[in-house]
Amino acid sequence: MKILIIEDDQRVSGLIKRGLEEQGYLTEVAFDGQTGRKLALTNHYDLIITDIILPKINGLDLCKEIRAANSDIPIIMLTALGTTDDKVEGFDAGANDYLVKPFDFRELQVRIRELLKRNNSIITTLGYILKYADLELNNQTKIVRRSGMEISLTPKEFKLLEYMMQNFERVLSRAEIADKVWDTHFDTGTNFIDVYINYLRKKIDKDFSTKLIHTKSGMGFIFKEEK
Repeated sequence: MKILIIEDDQRVSGLIKRGLEEQGYLTEVAFDGQTGRKLALTNHYDLIITDIILPKINGLDLCKEIRAANSDIPIIMLTALGTTDDKVEGFDAGANDYLVKPFDFRELQVRIRELLKRNNSIITTLGYILKYADLELNNQTKIVRRSGMEISLTPKEFKLLEYMMQNFERVLSRAEIADKVWDTHFDTGTNFIDVYINYLRKKIDKDFSTKLIHTKSGMGFIFKEEK
C-alpha cells in the first residue's frame, strides 16, 4: 500500500514516514501543497495524509482538487486547528478523517487501517499480510492461501504475486514487472515474464471460477477480481 504524506514540517513528516514504513507501507513525501497536488494527480496512492497549513496551496484547497479528480481515495487531514468549525471545513473539503496535532502515532495507524479496509478489497494487516478477495499472502511465513487452501510458489512466483497484489487493479507493463520484480530491463525478444505469469495463473486461478490475473492486450497485466 502506498501513502502520500503532504506536510511542510520535516520533523513531523519524517516521523510519520518512518512509522509507516516500519509497518510495511510505501511512502512518498511532499513539503508543500503544489508538489503534493502534482504527485497526487499523477501517481497512484492508496491513501493521502495532508496538513492544512501548507506553503503554496493550503490543505483545504488541495483536498478539494484531489477529491474532484479522485472521488474514492481516502484523505486524512492533520492540523493544529481543532475546533468543530475547523473539522467541518475539513470534511466539507473532502477529507475522510481529521486528526489534531499533536497526536499519538498509534491513533493515526488505526485511522489508516480503517480507511483502507473500508475503501479497498485489499488490506494490509500488521504490515506483512496482503489480502485481496479470497487470496492471502503472508510475507513473513511466505505462505499463500486462496479460499483457505495453501498454494506452493517458487520464490520468483511469490515475488511476482506480491508485486501484483501491491499494485492491484492497475495495469502493469512487462517493462515495469521486469524492473520491479526481476531488477532488469525488459528484452522484447524474450517472453520470460509471460511464462511466469502463466505459471502463476495456473496456480492462483486454474481451480477457481473468479480469476484474479488478467492480460491486457498490448499493455501488460492487471490483478483484479473478475469472473
